[in-house]
Amino acid sequence: MAELTRDIALRIALAARVLPDMSIARLLDILQELAGSSLTDEKLKAITVTNLKTGIGSLDGEEDGEDIGIGLDKIKLAVRYLWGEEQVDESLPKIEPYQDGDMPNSIRVAVASNDGSLLNGHFGSCVRFLVYQLTAQESRLIDIRSTSEADTAEDKNLFRAQLIKDCHIMFVQSIGGPAAAKVIRADIYPIKVPEVVDASVKLQELQAIFDAPPPWLAKALGRTAEERVRFDYSETA
Repeated sequence: MAELTRDIALRIALAARVLPDMSIARLLDILQELAGSSLTDEKLKAITVTNLKTGIGSLDGEEDGEDIGIGLDKIKLAVRYLWGEEQVDESLPKIEPYQDGDMPNSIRVAVASNDGSLLNGHFGSCVRFLVYQLTAQESRLIDIRSTSEADTAEDKNLFRAQLIKDCHIMFVQSIGGPAAAKVIRADIYPIKVPEVVDASVKLQELQAIFDAPPPWLAKALGRTAEERVRFDYSETA
């Protein structure tokens, strides 16, 4: 097999992430069956949704045209990643203007996501972090940060933690112990949310406890020790 360029390897890794139960090695096998062992930009851009769906189905022993249980929207997004259109996701929320000082008494929250505004990403594999500035009354999406560079980093978990080091809190579907330790050392408080929900749901729940915050939130808000109120938040890591 010809060696993959860094760009091609990143595109394949991103595409694999949005396909359920698809490993990078498995997707690479499918692509080589479709386009040959030497995968180039031109060859990846020639891959169509139908090609990829057929390739996945053939590997799974399904007939052409059968429902392979992945979902056409995810296959379309995977093809866009293969084409190098990393930021093309029509369901992504719009970033709103923000400058430091715009929202007094606010905190910054990262949300691990693979699709649109959903909180559905695992720390070690999510495609991006949605970054929100949050007060008790307002929520503003101020940035969307791709994690594509993490795949070539020496320490992938540390890279991801540093990517959101300006955030106080992170919502994530799951995170392992060693990765959580690096997040906490970056002074970010991780909160695990196993179910898939829209980010706005958890942000609103967080806003609801601003007036009587638990210690970890009081710290993020800059409250003094005397002002902090103990609170048991069941979904904390």
